[in-house]
Amino acid sequence: MNKFIYTNTFLFYLVLLCSSSGFSQEKVYTSKSIPDALTDGANAVVRNDETRIILEDVDEMLVSQKRIVTVLNKSGNKTLDAMVHYDDNVKIKHLEAVVYNKFGVIIKKIKEKTFLDVSAVPGGTLYSDSRVKYLNYSPSDYPYTIEFTVEYRTSNTAFIPSFLPVNHYHLSVERSSYTVSSPENIEIRKKEKRLSGIDLEKKEDVGVLSYIVKNIPAVKPEEFCPTFVELVPRVLIAAKQFSLEGVNAEVENWEGFGKWMYNDLLLDTADLSESTIAEVRALVENETTAIEKARKIYQYVQDKVRYISVQVGIGGWKPFHASKVDELSYGDCKGLTNYTMALLQAVGVNSNYCVVYADSPRRNIEKDFAIMQGNHAFLLIPSLENQDDIWLECTSQDVPFGFIGDFTDDRDVLVITPEGGKIKHTKKYETLENSQKTKGSYVINDDGSIHIEASIASRGIQYNNKYWYEKIERRDLDVKYKENWDYLNTITINKMEFDNNKNDVVFTEKIHLFVPNYTKKAGNIMLLPVNALNRNSYVPDKYKERKYPVIFKRGFIDEDEVEIKLPKDYLVEALPEPLIIENKFGSYHASCVVQSDNTVLYKRKFMMKDGKYPKEDYDSFREFFLEVSKYDNAKIALTKNQ
Repeated sequence: MNKFIYTNTFLFYLVLLCSSSGFSQEKVYTSKSIPDALTDGANAVVRNDETRIILEDVDEMLVSQKRIVTVLNKSGNKTLDAMVHYDDNVKIKHLEAVVYNKFGVIIKKIKEKTFLDVSAVPGGTLYSDSRVKYLNYSPSDYPYTIEFTVEYRTSNTAFIPSFLPVNHYHLSVERSSYTVSSPENIEIRKKEKRLSGIDLEKKEDVGVLSYIVKNIPAVKPEEFCPTFVELVPRVLIAAKQFSLEGVNAEVENWEGFGKWMYNDLLLDTADLSESTIAEVRALVENETTAIEKARKIYQYVQDKVRYISVQVGIGGWKPFHASKVDELSYGDCKGLTNYTMALLQAVGVNSNYCVVYADSPRRNIEKDFAIMQGNHAFLLIPSLENQDDIWLECTSQDVPFGFIGDFTDDRDVLVITPEGGKIKHTKKYETLENSQKTKGSYVINDDGSIHIEASIASRGIQYNNKYWYEKIERRDLDVKYKENWDYLNTITINKMEFDNNKNDVVFTEKIHLFVPNYTKKAGNIMLLPVNALNRNSYVPDKYKERKYPVIFKRGFIDEDEVEIKLPKDYLVEALPEPLIIENKFGSYHASCVVQSDNTVLYKRKFMMKDGKYPKEDYDSFREFFLEVSKYDNAKIALTKNQ
């Protein structure tokens, strides 16, 4: 160890020693010493968590952690996080756990060989060296305490662990410390989030940065509240100079980060054979616009390749060469995105490789802090022919051209260009775009059963929720429909037909249903629930004291028009009164009108706007759902002629 590293390491441990003064290690092993404020709403309590990171060089990092957690009940077991990820570039130096009973007495010591060792990637991955060792412990009694200790060394310094003292709902923190040290040739950058209002000690000296937080109560989730990462304290850490599997970089903003990715990870991978280039140029030779050329190329990719996760390359960040994907006809998100980009380039259409946090909950790339982020790659075709940007999901063989759905919609992403990285926002599907229109008819039989015929057309995010129906087995689809209509009694689906219009991005279902015992009869009276196809029974939870703002993430509009044919010899005794609700959250219009002696026309329009509202609006927000639910469950009273 050179003199500077020795000195820096000494300072590192000196800071830890000073920061731990006055903290009693003994009491953290017994559950009786937990303050009452930390058990409120908690399934587990972090008694003490010490994370220590030493950046010894641009390509050498040592990470150690001692984490002591008291688990109060069965639900708290998932908060232990007694695990470590490793691969060819992460070497575990030490791993063990010690279990204590509620009195702080050791009941078990667990060595590294007892930890389960499994692949860290899904079964659909063709190859990956990424693995995880984790503790699989089944307690005989609660509460209990586990002290987990791990130390590992890695040559990858692109991923410095963040300081995230609270990493689960219903987890409180008694004490958590984090220290990172670095030599003079490495500059540490940081972004602090939500540190105000907590018990915090921070020390920042030459080559050493440390944080200590204490007595953070458990975070309790609420419906329609911000995502977890938006509620808890966090410090993002990055080195200006870092290494990713032998490839060194020096970046401090997204422009520089993007240049590094383009030049070192992407530039040499867009190779295609002359025969493939000739093939795709012939494919689009009759197309006169760039958009139609892009559409043809996208369909070509969907027809040719399939998605398989391949976690190789530079830390899973460098895509396979386009020529390799072309040869094998498969690839992961990086490889397929890069392959599509190369094909588009071959026919003269410019596009950009993008990095995103995909799936839900929706998460943005940190636009003002350049750091290794994201979990997915997809493609941007910048605005063409005075149209909006086109975003392409290159891993799906079924998604229509230019449709990204809720997987990558409405979020900040990193766009890689030769000039550097840029943050752009993906398409947001507006309320009126996310539509479902139902046109149907009910035939009510004298015995109270009902035959239903309906056509349901879905667009936008509602299309996203349905288009895959045509690909699943009939028995699975049967289960899905019965889950959707769980408020109906035993149903029989006599007919299911689908029309997936990918050009207009509309998915239409044509359904024939039979529902026995749909109505209730009492003598000459029959009670008929008016809404059989699109009934809202959901009402958000009630809170004694709402803590967080209300966030409705994606607006939608449902429009229903149903003709109800009454059974012979029955007349309408009473109809639900028409209802119109208009408020800041949306609107609801519903009515029942007698068209003839044996026909009632039911119309319904329910719209929810996306938006963020103060916590004081929650009761009104909930009341809106309650009113909708009441009317959606309204009944028509019929009387039988004598």
